[in-house]
Amino acid sequence: MELTDRTRKRLARETVAWFTTVNEDNRPITLPVWFLWDGDDEILIYSLYNAARLENIESNPNVSFHLDGDKHGGDIVALEGTATIDRGHLPATGVPEYLDRYRGYMNAYGWTPDWFADRYSVAVKVKIDKAREW
Repeated sequence: MELTDRTRKRLARETVAWFTTVNEDNRPITLPVWFLWDGDDEILIYSLYNAARLENIESNPNVSFHLDGDKHGGDIVALEGTATIDRGHLPATGVPEYLDRYRGYMNAYGWTPDWFADRYSVAVKVKIDKAREW
């Protein structure tokens, strides 16, 4: 999947995205997530160990991933992809780039990296299949 320079810059810079899964009633469920883009076509998200999104992904791996716009309807990035649950992936404490990206947020919430990694212990990988921007 070839991403435009604008989308690449946004994925590298932004820290919060809207992640949508589909539940058993075929209803989209969208929640904000922290993420780490691999510089190519994959996004890493750490999920709560008991989040409904995990069941949603197991039954329907098709997901969408959106970055906020410019508050005026522009600079929108919408990605579609296929999600997989990777229970064997390194915890967040084993991914220095992730910790560097979110350490300030964790500190602001009073969380330690170990606390975060224990609670948000399930890695979700999103393979980007399609990108749109406007």
